[in-house]
Amino acid sequence: MTRLNGAILTLLFLALLVVGEANRPHDEQPLSKIAIHETTLAFHESAYVKVTPSILGLKGLNPEWVTVEFSFPSPSIDDWIGVFSPANFSAATCSPENKRVSPPLLCSAPIKYQFANYSNPKYKDTGKGYLKLQLINQREDFSCALFSGGLTNPKLIAVSNTVAFVNPKAPVYPRLAQGKIWNEMTVTWTSGYGINEAEPFVEWGFKGGDHIHSPAGTLTFSRSSMCGAPARTVGWRDPGFIHTSFLKELWPNSMYTYKLGHKLFNGTYVWSQSYHFKASPYPGQDSKQQVVIFGDMGKAEADGSNEYNNYQPGSLNTTNQIIQDLKNIDIVFHIGDICYANGYLSQWDQFTSQVEPISSTVPYMIASGNHERDWPGTGSFYGNMDSGGECGVPAETMYYVPATNRAKFWYATDYGMFHFCIADTEHDWREGSEQYEFIERCLASADRQKQPWLIFLAHRVLGYSSNNYYAEQGSFEEPMGRESLQRLWQKYKVDLAVYGHVHNYERTCPIYQSICTSQEKSNYKGPLNGTIHVVAGGGGAGLADFTTLQTTWSIFKDHDFGFIKLTAFDHSNLLFEYKKSSDGKVYDSFTISRDYRDILACAVDSCPSTTLAS
Repeated sequence: MTRLNGAILTLLFLALLVVGEANRPHDEQPLSKIAIHETTLAFHESAYVKVTPSILGLKGLNPEWVTVEFSFPSPSIDDWIGVFSPANFSAATCSPENKRVSPPLLCSAPIKYQFANYSNPKYKDTGKGYLKLQLINQREDFSCALFSGGLTNPKLIAVSNTVAFVNPKAPVYPRLAQGKIWNEMTVTWTSGYGINEAEPFVEWGFKGGDHIHSPAGTLTFSRSSMCGAPARTVGWRDPGFIHTSFLKELWPNSMYTYKLGHKLFNGTYVWSQSYHFKASPYPGQDSKQQVVIFGDMGKAEADGSNEYNNYQPGSLNTTNQIIQDLKNIDIVFHIGDICYANGYLSQWDQFTSQVEPISSTVPYMIASGNHERDWPGTGSFYGNMDSGGECGVPAETMYYVPATNRAKFWYATDYGMFHFCIADTEHDWREGSEQYEFIERCLASADRQKQPWLIFLAHRVLGYSSNNYYAEQGSFEEPMGRESLQRLWQKYKVDLAVYGHVHNYERTCPIYQSICTSQEKSNYKGPLNGTIHVVAGGGGAGLADFTTLQTTWSIFKDHDFGFIKLTAFDHSNLLFEYKKSSDGKVYDSFTISRDYRDILACAVDSCPSTTLAS
């Protein structure tokens, strides 16, 4: 080990605040388990860690695999390897919270870790091993460190060489989203280039045709933007710069190609690879349209790291199933609990990398969940600490949604024959609130002759759920969930209301005021006379149990990971499918077949009073 590394390492390790929910162990950030504040320096002259290759991205790839070789003469089964970025994680990069408190000697948690015996069953006997780890371009270099003593009493044994991408500032991880009008697509991406270094833009045009440049706006956020620990302490990591460009006046259903670009002030250009997308159909356009919806997916590592406690075991399966079927998907809605960074901001880069094959090809629309927004004293409807101090800032910056104010994460969007109203359950939705007024305007604005399929989306279950917790409360819903909204769903004849938050799958009958308005279960014809409520929170995070109580309104339950897919064949026929992430097969489905007059027909509380006038 060099004198420089030795000097750096003697400055390490003081404080790591642990943030988690005692009542939801599957929502705990794995990095919060590491008691870095207990770390002691125990360098061993015969121990080493070596990472190869040391230069990544030479072929233009953002994810790259490296081999980590390590040796320790006194091995144990709880030795582990941590990946740090930036590679220099010393006190030199720390800043104090105030003048009276010294900065922590360890400024950041590892971005990922794995136990030394993960792929080395004889490590305890030989003291030698290796790991295959995947690194992504996150704008900084990397180093790996070997620890003994497990996660609760870590001892630093050795630190590796530095590993870096050839262009750490490169534009990466494009995220498409619907704009504020139907023929506008937005492209958001991340880079290391600020506006004082380069001009960001998108080069785009018809596939095989001429291309134009559209400028992009640039945003970022700082440590002081965070509301608490660990987001503003050991979980902090510079997010780089987030760019968004608006591609306007698109032709419906046309194919476009695009590239992300940065023009440096010395006149040279930095480019991403080429991507493509299909423009949205005209609102009301009669064509086959396919929508995927899920919540609570999170991220996982392709190399198996960070997964010792089944944190988000289904997320890679869900991601991969969607990628495999991408040619049959037009738009995706991820309705809250996006990546479960919980204040460890490096996870946002890793999530955007994971879903890049999806988000670079079809609009990837998100909703706000408790793990993005909730933090005490920040205006959240809930005073919980679920966001790990993020208080919505990373989600609102990393992803574009067509909201009037992204801090108020509710919005409407159209896709052909669908009209979507997306609520923000981390802000007040009750009657008289600003959001309630938006929800009514959104539902009322649907022209059901042209857009017959009206869908309400939200993170928390504002409708119906047989989740254990809700049953124990006696509500079978988020407290105060449907009391104000069910009148609106009925009045405007919402077809489907879909939620996350509860990590399982459940479908109800068409229902109003807890009473099924139809006894049919799979082939609905004519008026529904109520709304079908669906919990689709099995995107990937640890599963939630159902109550043993049997309700009259629950049609289908599944304690597994999965997502739903809606296919509108025309204005009269909709197919609903629930698919498991493990195999992509359909395990629950139903159809709705009807004419426009069926939507116009009166149901309980859905039509104004009539008169006796002839």
